[in-house]
Amino acid sequence: MLPPRKDKKKVIDEVWTPERVKSFLELQAPAGIDPDFHRLRRAYQSMRVEDFEDFVEMFVGAGGKLDARGPEGLTLLEELRSHAHGAPFASVIETHA
Repeated sequence: MLPPRKDKKKVIDEVWTPERVKSFLELQAPAGIDPDFHRLRRAYQSMRVEDFEDFVEMFVGAGGKLDARGPEGLTLLEELRSHAHGAPFASVIETHA
């Protein structure tokens, strides 16, 4: 029998270089998912709000659509309005819309 696995340690205050933030522009979406929505959602799920703001600036500059809709028919901004900690991220999107 194998020993129990240790749970993955949560990383806090991870360093996000501009190159790493920019790499999210290249994420490939699963079939049937709008690539812009996928990139925005993954950035939101992965980044601190300061890094997300940098990403959104790059995203918009590269022609990304902030109003892209996910599989449920909602934009990320619409989704964020129901998330407990989504307000600062929603504010970033509203500022760049």
